[in-house]
Amino acid sequence: MQVLKFGGTSVANAANIAKSIDIITKAVERDRTIVVGSAISGCTDSLVKIGNLASIKDNGYKEMIDRLQEKHHEIISELLPVEKQEESQKACDDTFEYLRGIAQGVCLLGELSNTSLDAIQGCGELLSTKIIAAKLSSLGISTLWVDSRKIIRTHYERGRNRVDTDITYANVAEMIESNPVKSIFVVPGFIASDDKGRMTTLGRGGSDYSASLYAVGSQARALETWKDVPGMMTANPKIVPEAEPIHHISYRAALELSHFGAKVIYPPTIQPVVNQKIPIYVKCTFDPSAEGTLIEQNPPRGKNKLIGISNSDNIALLSLEGSGMVGVPGFSSRLFQTLSENNINIILITQASSVNTMCVAVAEKDAAKAKEATDKCFAYEISLKKLNPLKIEKGFSIVCLVGDDIFSQRGTTGRMLDALGRRSIAIRAVAQGSSERNISVIVASKDAEAAIRCIHNEFFEKSHFKEINLFVAGYGTVGKALISILAENRDKIAERTGKRIHLAGISNSRKYIIDTEGIKFQDVPSLLDKGKSAEDEAYFEELSKISMQNSIFADCTASSDIAYKYISLLKKGYGIVACNKIPFSAPYPQYKKLKETAIQNEVVLRYETTVGAALPVLESIARSVNSGDRILKIDAILSGTLNYIFSTYKGGEDGKSFADVVRYAQKSGYTEPDPRLDLSGRDVIRKLLILSREAGVALEETDINVKPLLDPGYFEGSVEDFYSKLESDEKKFVSQYKAADSKGLRQRFIASFEFDSNDSKPISGNAAIGLENVASDNPLYRLEGTDNAVIITTEFYPSPLVIQGAGAGALQTASGVINDILL
Repeated sequence: MQVLKFGGTSVANAANIAKSIDIITKAVERDRTIVVGSAISGCTDSLVKIGNLASIKDNGYKEMIDRLQEKHHEIISELLPVEKQEESQKACDDTFEYLRGIAQGVCLLGELSNTSLDAIQGCGELLSTKIIAAKLSSLGISTLWVDSRKIIRTHYERGRNRVDTDITYANVAEMIESNPVKSIFVVPGFIASDDKGRMTTLGRGGSDYSASLYAVGSQARALETWKDVPGMMTANPKIVPEAEPIHHISYRAALELSHFGAKVIYPPTIQPVVNQKIPIYVKCTFDPSAEGTLIEQNPPRGKNKLIGISNSDNIALLSLEGSGMVGVPGFSSRLFQTLSENNINIILITQASSVNTMCVAVAEKDAAKAKEATDKCFAYEISLKKLNPLKIEKGFSIVCLVGDDIFSQRGTTGRMLDALGRRSIAIRAVAQGSSERNISVIVASKDAEAAIRCIHNEFFEKSHFKEINLFVAGYGTVGKALISILAENRDKIAERTGKRIHLAGISNSRKYIIDTEGIKFQDVPSLLDKGKSAEDEAYFEELSKISMQNSIFADCTASSDIAYKYISLLKKGYGIVACNKIPFSAPYPQYKKLKETAIQNEVVLRYETTVGAALPVLESIARSVNSGDRILKIDAILSGTLNYIFSTYKGGEDGKSFADVVRYAQKSGYTEPDPRLDLSGRDVIRKLLILSREAGVALEETDINVKPLLDPGYFEGSVEDFYSKLESDEKKFVSQYKAADSKGLRQRFIASFEFDSNDSKPISGNAAIGLENVASDNPLYRLEGTDNAVIITTEFYPSPLVIQGAGAGALQTASGVINDILL
């Protein structure tokens, strides 16, 4: 004998019932079968509402009954052959007449008793199973519909209907023995009858309970429960799309998962089959060939004994606290007894080792009743101030990691808590069951889904990458390039480096978005438009409240305001990656404070892109210094704009004046809107400061000998005035060019400094920037266009290291930022 139970979605309509019928016809080829059916999806809820409406004399209940009857008629018409429809519709209509009579009585009395409610809500299973039986009979299969009210008997005890198992099992056995030729017995789940013959119901999971009772009573070899899911899963697939089916699981582990919210089975309902060690198959009606889940006594298990994650929402925490608890036995038992007497189920218990605090978790709906009962129980101790009144906290969820012999999996608890910490998920309480099958944490309900996802990622997803939580400031040219590169290459970067970049926040000057669960890179533009206002430093205020491991703040701006926030971010545990030159070229004490704060807080501070975009200039200098080498000299072209101008200008020989070359550079986007900012050399000064400081020199701006390209008069008036003055001074630029060219030299705007051979401090006057004439043997001689170049001479490498390439550009800078993030 085998028992097949079908849930509400499996019999929701004619099409679904047809799928179920197909499963049953194949099953009956293997063995005689008991089919336990639920009401069609949504029917029981409708029946309960009908009862409630009738009890308040709302005639709307009549219309609901009519609609429900029409729905069952439609199923009959679509499912059964014409010659079977009339008989089936009559049986259906008889049930609805019975329903109308009960509902009318409730309406007349204006009262809905438990007995009347049972009589109403149990009609759904009567209706659906009679249709299933009619369909099976129409296929020529020997089928008998049996009323479960004649089989499953209950009595009333402690506010609920309890099954008389001895009588029930005897009735099941008699049903089978007295019908030896029947291949299939179709029975309604959920319903039973008491010793007075009145319909009763079996409560939550009642149809599963019915199936368990039939399985034990018939000594079935297996119980199959057919649902709309592919079995038990490692997590709720609606929360974790990557969740996978659990193909084998022990009874105890299945009960643990279900106790904490897994909806596939309800623990009390399968207890009869668990006690008899009858295997339970959980299968999907809509994918019957799928393996599903087998729940059994001793399932095969690999090295990883972790099985799945479950959760339970709407949890309230009850905290009993007071000095009067210390050293006094009996407080716990009094609390538990009080809650038990008031039918309040304790879901989880934790107690401080100091014994002056106890915390229990209960359903939120029971919290007020629990407080009233507990405060009454401990009224004397509360009056003496030995105990505080029971404290209630609502809005929590329990998230539970389940496995077999979970404590033998070394480091499991630490990994679980670490995973939650990396997502900045606060843990209110932790409990490890004595059964060695679960680790439970209590978190705020708003964090529950995030907690489930990060725990699942930690333990059940095959690809394990170190996650870097990225918060970005700036969505201009560099910021947009950064997001674009990551959108296209995030997975490839993870595969190559073992590090996955997880965008958790981004801000521009007006709006910001933060989502610690992760922001899809391609969604940034639309989400940012709808984001929160960034006024009053709101973005940074929210960042200060987040604590996530491996968090990087990437500054893609040139803002001094943001630069001043680096210290506080470093102290909060954020690593910083920046292309913003301002904080690193500020007065040396400020720069030093930044570096020291990063070291003290053990977080990264990287700013390679402040000098040469993605060129490894600062890294090369740092490597030399850190390895014991000593920098002797650095010569560099650090402005792509100025290099373009001086490598393009030919002294007018090609018909282009110096002003023409500058104007073209501006038009091509190589200069700032006001090109005088580039020609002032200000940007080069900042880069030279950063280079020298990375080499270990406490250089200040005043230590640099600046040879200005232009006289102060060029910086007066408008940009057009500037160009007019350039045109009027063309002879001077021609003269300078020819003076160099006649000697085979080329003009280049160079930043340089040289170290004292004794104390490694810069020689006075030798930290300089200015226009120099270079010979053909100098690597800078052939540097063309907007490229940068840095020549580094050290003690270990007297033949200098030359680093050359694009020193600016949104893509180049963004790629450099990514490299810094990944280091």
